[in-house]
Amino acid sequence: MAIHLRAHAFAANPLRGVSAATTSMSPSAAAEALRYLLDPSSAAAAANPSQYLSKILPFRRGRPLARSTDPPAVPAWRLAWLPPSRVPGVALDAFVFLGALVEGDGKEASAYWAVDVSEGEGARVGGPADGDGPSAFVDLRTLMVATDWSDKDAMAELAIAGHARALLEWHSTAKFCGACGAKAVPTEAGRRKQCSNDSCKKRIYPRIDPVVIMLVIDKENDRALLSRQSRFVPRMWSCLAGFIEPGESLEEAVRRETWEETGIEVGQVVYHSSQPWPVGPNTMPCQLMVGFFAYAKSLEINVDKQELEDAQWHNREDVKKALTFAEYEKAQRTSAAKVDQICKGAEKGQNPSADFKVGSGEPAPMFVPGPYAIAHHLISSWAFEGAPKLPSSFSNL
Repeated sequence: MAIHLRAHAFAANPLRGVSAATTSMSPSAAAEALRYLLDPSSAAAAANPSQYLSKILPFRRGRPLARSTDPPAVPAWRLAWLPPSRVPGVALDAFVFLGALVEGDGKEASAYWAVDVSEGEGARVGGPADGDGPSAFVDLRTLMVATDWSDKDAMAELAIAGHARALLEWHSTAKFCGACGAKAVPTEAGRRKQCSNDSCKKRIYPRIDPVVIMLVIDKENDRALLSRQSRFVPRMWSCLAGFIEPGESLEEAVRRETWEETGIEVGQVVYHSSQPWPVGPNTMPCQLMVGFFAYAKSLEINVDKQELEDAQWHNREDVKKALTFAEYEKAQRTSAAKVDQICKGAEKGQNPSADFKVGSGEPAPMFVPGPYAIAHHLISSWAFEGAPKLPSSFSNL
């Protein structure tokens, strides 16, 4: 069966959408309120009391503070938001403004912030006493797999955590101006930076790295092309993907990457959907995955071994077997239990491939990324709904 989400994982961030709950709170107003909350004893703060609540999400080495919830039989997680008083000794410009929501009776707005507490006094932040339950700094990929995709609130928290991680990782890499080399300082509550050199003053914005990801389809023989990279866990197959080069359209990138990695010539290219992807390498923390169906004009595979371990055509029935709904539920439950163990201080490692077992105990012959990845939905859409209708457009060149 196909798994349909309201939106891709890491998308539909409630702090960035337009709804009755979002507010027009400016970053500067939120920063002034946070300044008061961080140092309520100052004379300036006493003369300008805060009108906003502030909630802080600490990160340590790219990992958000999460807490375990629910009875042990149904482990789940939520972000461990802290009041500013629980994040002492951190400079105001280290905080990154994520957005604001009107909560409760609609009379108060809460400003949401993220901050890296990996070093200095902030390294003491976090621990079992924080939040409403056991908490710990948990890898975002682990939280991603552990998230129940039918839980709207959990998916929203995952999206917030992804946005926060991407911004904090950008802050950690964009420390200097690319034009003159001077120090870059945060402005607009951490939403951008500016060169500190008075003769330069270049504005620096978060970088987004677009990545094309494509399911290549052999329409005549009802097959799809899946590939393996050497870093994949055993038996996992996925779509082809690659970065866009300067002066290249999305469709051209799909054709070039497919040809370079597999020797397959692609004709028609049809857009499917896009997904923010904040769990890539730290050097590229703001990726945007742009998904396509690509229709093969040639069928002989010639794998570039420097890029891929293998690439093969797979028929529809084999792909359906790799998309067994129960296996993804089991992986989610296993990861949720792992998060619960981490938060309670009893982390026990487990091979990710062990999450994908059939009922008899034998490993499934193959599997594809879970519902948290756009690759899953490209593959599932083709396997269960068939090849999409091909529009007449420039994509068909």
